[in-house]
Amino acid sequence: MTGLLVPLQSGLLPEGLNVSFKLVPAIMVTAMLLLFLAIGYVFKVADTEGMWVGGRSIGNVENGMAIGANWMSAASYLGMAALIALSGFYGLAFIVGWSAGYFILLIFMAAQMRRFGKYTAPDFVGDRFNSDGARAIAAVTTFLIGFVYAIGQARGMGLVGVYIFGDIGIPGLSGYQSMVVAMMAITVGYLTLSGMLGATKNMAVQYVILIVAFLAGLYVVGFTQGYSTVLPQIEYGALISQLGTEFSEPFVNESYYLWIATAFSLVVGTCGLPHVLVRFYTVESERTARWSTVWGLGFILLLYLSAPAFAAFGTDLYAQNIGPVYGDPGMTSAAGDVIVVLAAQLANLPTWFVGLVAAGGIAAAIATTAGLFIAGSSAIAHDIYVNIVNEDATQRQQVLVGRLSIVALGVFTTLAALDPAAPIAALVSYAFSLAGAVLFPMFFLGLWWENTNRQGALAGMTTGLLIWFTPIVNEVLPSYGLFAGAAGADGVIFPALAQWLPAIGSALVAVPVVFAVTIGVSLVTDEPPLETKRMVRQCHSPEPMGQQQTAEDVVGNDGSGGTPADD
Repeated sequence: MTGLLVPLQSGLLPEGLNVSFKLVPAIMVTAMLLLFLAIGYVFKVADTEGMWVGGRSIGNVENGMAIGANWMSAASYLGMAALIALSGFYGLAFIVGWSAGYFILLIFMAAQMRRFGKYTAPDFVGDRFNSDGARAIAAVTTFLIGFVYAIGQARGMGLVGVYIFGDIGIPGLSGYQSMVVAMMAITVGYLTLSGMLGATKNMAVQYVILIVAFLAGLYVVGFTQGYSTVLPQIEYGALISQLGTEFSEPFVNESYYLWIATAFSLVVGTCGLPHVLVRFYTVESERTARWSTVWGLGFILLLYLSAPAFAAFGTDLYAQNIGPVYGDPGMTSAAGDVIVVLAAQLANLPTWFVGLVAAGGIAAAIATTAGLFIAGSSAIAHDIYVNIVNEDATQRQQVLVGRLSIVALGVFTTLAALDPAAPIAALVSYAFSLAGAVLFPMFFLGLWWENTNRQGALAGMTTGLLIWFTPIVNEVLPSYGLFAGAAGADGVIFPALAQWLPAIGSALVAVPVVFAVTIGVSLVTDEPPLETKRMVRQCHSPEPMGQQQTAEDVVGNDGSGGTPADD
């Protein structure tokens, strides 16, 4: 990774964005950040139940709001409009993928995961497949997902922070880099105090801020510029003919195959993201898990149905005020990543109002980073430290290791985000492909096929990791200076591999292969223990369970429990 302690390249600073210090927006954002810290302090935790699953006490509407805030990251608030603005029809793959995945969660996984009833996603993998090896792979994958996903969030915080606080840098860093460091420090600060309980309370507040800011920005920009009146989500269609074929014609910017690969990877990635699945462990029952998913999807769609309209408005305003959107040079990815804020600014709206729109982007990025860091730290503290390294760890030791893991994630993410390799949505999509390739098959088969065994899970997860890592080496690592000598002028080592196994959509290839490997190996090896099968059956039982009860508890109370086998 090069250039971490030098000013950010001018090409990564959004053109047309006013980066001067703005007093009123700065006060608004500072007050918002202080509110997050205060909520984190008020709901600070000292035990593992509150740290990882919020005491399993979250209601369906509140959890739905937390799902919405957790989900609508900088990639949704900023990056989705950016992709539609820069890639047109291809950007719709992100709306389709990120929405459709929740229907699979609702139907096949939400209630079942709650009935299984562990603390973390790797916890499920380790106990379901009776394997500390599988638990470790899932924990490392969870940590890696949190790291890759959070880079995009940090990039969003930095770009929006530059608009509000100006291009004022810490010595040795640019203004953008300084904003990344400051925003990540605040995020890490309140998370180390609050854990899942405080993070959930904050997410509910963050959802209100981000959705009000986004919709207010959309309606005001549309109305003042004559684009729309009462339904910009539909009325923006009148603009399409003015924006050119790059915006509206299918597969002009990217191929049909890449559209399918991206959408598929985002669907299965949604169903495999640990910070999404852990939301089902925070509620009191499987019924609440289902309804919180419904509420969450409704809250998410408020923004998703609006993003294409904001992209259209921003694209037209950019063309009128700055220059051509497409072609050479065209709109840069940095400008695209702040098109929501840029649209409000180019519409000549009051500075305080543009600051409100920008504050929503920061709230979205912080909310998702919180969920990612909680999931990643719990994987290290609970699944590796407690279950593998120190089984006699006290609750105080577990919470301490969890907090240190949050700090470590924050440091790694901040360093990588100082000189990011791709736009926000692309960075996030790499994490989705990883979750889809490695974790989704384990969750789905683990819940729905009781004969999936330890050997099958280990073989499948290893295969998924290898398939995911191949395009990362081919396309992404050369951007950070690794293997750069083997890359061509386009920055890719093997162009043919990038075409058929793209990093942004590698799960299209990985998931069928991982399913086949897992099933095949499970069929030719010993079946899992009877108590494991009974736990799977309990996940589908119509009998109600207690708030703190798990499938393992029910099986154990029936007299047929036992200690899971190890590798």
